[in-house]
Amino acid sequence: MRMRTRSISLLLLVALAALDRSHGGNHSSRAKRELLVRSKRRWVLATIELTEEEPGPYPRIITQMTNDKREDNHEFRIRGTGVDEEPLGVFSIDKNTGFVSVHRSVDREEHDLYHIKFTVVDKTTGVNVDEELAFDVEIQDINDNAPTFSPLHIEADVKENTPAGDLEVGFKVTDADLDYSRNSSFDISLTSQEPKVPKFGLKHTNGQLVQLTFEGCFDYDKMKKYEVILTAKDHGTPPLSSTAVVTLNIVDSNTHPPTFKKNQYHADVLESTIKRDVLRLSVEDKDTPNTPGWRARYFFIKGNEEENYQLETDPETNEGILSVVKGMDYEKTTLAHLQIGVENEEPLFVCKGKSSGAVTPPPPHTVSVAITVIDVNDPPQCEKRTAALHVVEEEEPGKLLFTPKVHDPESDNFRYVLIEDPAHWMTVDEETGQIKSTQKMDRESPFVDKDSVYKVTIGAVDDGKPPATGTCTVLIHMADINDNTPKLVNKSAVMCGNKVNKVTVPVKDTDLHPYGGPFTFSLGGDDDAESLKQRWKLDPASAGEAVGLVSVKPLPYGNYSVPLVIQDQQGMSGPDTLEVIVCDCGEADVCPGKVPISIGLSAAAIGLVFAGLLLFLLLLLILTCECGRKAFSHIPIEPDEGNQTLINYNQEAGAAACAPLPMHLLNPKNGVIVTDGLTKDNGKIYNADPAVEDSVDTYNPWGLGLGWSTLPGRGRRDTVGSFGGQDVYSTWMTKGSNSNRGGYLRHQQSLSVLSSQHITNHIQRKLQEIDGNHDDHEAYQPRQFADEGRSVGCQSLDQLSLINLGDDLEFLNDLGPTFNKLGNICHQAIQDGNVQM
Repeated sequence: MRMRTRSISLLLLVALAALDRSHGGNHSSRAKRELLVRSKRRWVLATIELTEEEPGPYPRIITQMTNDKREDNHEFRIRGTGVDEEPLGVFSIDKNTGFVSVHRSVDREEHDLYHIKFTVVDKTTGVNVDEELAFDVEIQDINDNAPTFSPLHIEADVKENTPAGDLEVGFKVTDADLDYSRNSSFDISLTSQEPKVPKFGLKHTNGQLVQLTFEGCFDYDKMKKYEVILTAKDHGTPPLSSTAVVTLNIVDSNTHPPTFKKNQYHADVLESTIKRDVLRLSVEDKDTPNTPGWRARYFFIKGNEEENYQLETDPETNEGILSVVKGMDYEKTTLAHLQIGVENEEPLFVCKGKSSGAVTPPPPHTVSVAITVIDVNDPPQCEKRTAALHVVEEEEPGKLLFTPKVHDPESDNFRYVLIEDPAHWMTVDEETGQIKSTQKMDRESPFVDKDSVYKVTIGAVDDGKPPATGTCTVLIHMADINDNTPKLVNKSAVMCGNKVNKVTVPVKDTDLHPYGGPFTFSLGGDDDAESLKQRWKLDPASAGEAVGLVSVKPLPYGNYSVPLVIQDQQGMSGPDTLEVIVCDCGEADVCPGKVPISIGLSAAAIGLVFAGLLLFLLLLLILTCECGRKAFSHIPIEPDEGNQTLINYNQEAGAAACAPLPMHLLNPKNGVIVTDGLTKDNGKIYNADPAVEDSVDTYNPWGLGLGWSTLPGRGRRDTVGSFGGQDVYSTWMTKGSNSNRGGYLRHQQSLSVLSSQHITNHIQRKLQEIDGNHDDHEAYQPRQFADEGRSVGCQSLDQLSLINLGDDLEFLNDLGPTFNKLGNICHQAIQDGNVQM
């Protein structure tokens, strides 16, 4: 460490003594004493220099504070930077001797100067015995910092078409050593680059900034990335240096022009046709796809002066799309020649190289396109595509309204048709195209628009192949007349009798002004005019566009018809009737509706209803089976208590040996069947046995079960049986059982009063008579049997049993009309089957 100590001695007393001698001792001793009393003690100060980064050892004395009047009871104190201010603990002082020490190495780049204050205090009192002074510790610089790049690495994109010169790539270089010294001065150089072409250089913009430059041109096709290394070196001893790296990514630009793949194109277009994508033009481009330097832009050079065509670029394929946007006329153009050029969205870049002058890019590539126009049948053209005329509604039909003017350059033969006539009011002459009305036209028709215009479209059809049609639209403006009477908008109104006595109903008139409102109103109905006036009056305040009807007195709730006469501005009037409902509206403004009648059924009642329905369905099933056959057959029904079934029938068992019984039909004309022992005289039936005659007539007057049965259109029949397995005699025939059962159901009678024992005795007696008169039976002549052509069934007497004649069948009368209708149907089926009873 180098330390320079400069001692400053303030010899005030010596100076005063010299001054006294120079004046010849004129001063008195008192004056000398005063001068000595007023003089102060002075410090011997030292300026301290330290070199940064010294290795030590530490602590080390760097200077000493001295005073010419120092006494033993005084001590030294210091404070300031490096002592009790940051950085702390760098310096200290011996309070007795005044030696100042440093405790560690210092860095000039952190603190280049330390300002320290010192004083002398009395040890006893702690009071300053002299004024406070200060000294500085200055840090000397060494070359301990190399120049530094900021940033250390730069990666940048550079477009291929960047002209030679400065690049937008720069660094800031700094050195932390002492400014304007050799340690902080430096040089920057380009150490290396890959690849070598183009050549890069450096440009200093000021002492700390440096910018990268280059000469020549980039070529994306040859090299897409460059790396450059820069070095900065200072002038210190020893010299220090650092490096930075620059990476340049070359971005492709438009350095290759697009070229057409073909030299000529051809396309066909129909006359008067608009069509997109008529032709596609393809190009080649060596630049990077989907970049502005690759995307093509097509344009017309010549041939599209009338703007019939349009060019677009397909963003996917980069093809040019040629479209026809305005139809062409074959009579004017049969072949069109187009010249089309192509260029990129980004301008083409051409490197100047070593040339100092301007470089002109090559012209865009072009191609020729031939468009052939194909003739088609042009439709006739109306001189006026839209024509307007004015008429008055309700004019008499047959008036000539319009005659079109049509021309066709290709043909003079065409006919006229009606294309649009929604109300069917018009007719058109096929040869001349004249439009005439066939009906009166009504302006208020729904086919007339809100502007009172009726639109008719006619077409002119030529004789081409295929035929072409030209159209002309005729707008018929209709003037209004007073042909409509005003009417009520609503035919009915509600008057809340509990709130108001007035109703207001709007009125409308489909005619235009001045044939519409404001309207005037009056009560109609000449027959009951006085009665109307006693009930109603018109409210003049509501006149104009609505009628106000006021009840003169409170009216009973109900419906009232009020005839009205409504008159428009021109005096045309029409009768109308307003139906007024007078009611108590309650809180609302409408009459309350009727409450629907509802019936509630309990669960038990609903169950009974379903049970009845099921019983009725079962009955229908039984009757359907019975009526489905021409001859009735026995249906076995198990006996049951109560009347849960209609009838309990006995069932015949298996067949047994028996002899055929001669049952004869004596008189088929009057329908009487007589068995042995029974005769008929004058319509009355007698029995040969007086014991049973009366009983039969009395207990079987309707011929049900046993005895005689009379059916409509049929004869009578006698059936004999037994109960309880006793021997019986029966003349049941093949269908007799079912027929008898059907008669039982139809007549609904009971023979419960017959005694089963009485019938058994009668049958036994008749059997004995038959056995005793066997010869008489042989003398009987052949008779027509009840069921001719079929054998009489021989049934076993021991298996026959009669039905329970004691059943009460009155319940059959209450089965209802459906059951009766079904019975009639079954009875009709028996008649249609020609069943002989």
